[in-house]
Amino acid sequence: MSDLKRDFEQAAIDVKGLTERPDNDTLLRLYALYKQGSEGDVSGPKPGFFDFVGTAKYEAWAKLQGTPQDEAMRRYVELVGKLTA
Repeated sequence: MSDLKRDFEQAAIDVKGLTERPDNDTLLRLYALYKQGSEGDVSGPKPGFFDFVGTAKYEAWAKLQGTPQDEAMRRYVELVGKLTA
């Protein structure tokens, strides 16, 4: 396993232990970077109009379309590092 992959997985664990809940924009960034880093480009149908949270998550992930998984992982690890510092 690469160092980046290990750091990414550790960041996913660390983020669950945050003492303060990040603001919604930060939560969406975390979600999108995690999904892009772990799965790649967004897939599946966009959630329905009245699924506001699902739509916001889908759109945040879709904005990262084309971002290499390694880059998304690196950015996720950096963001979690800032939040846990």
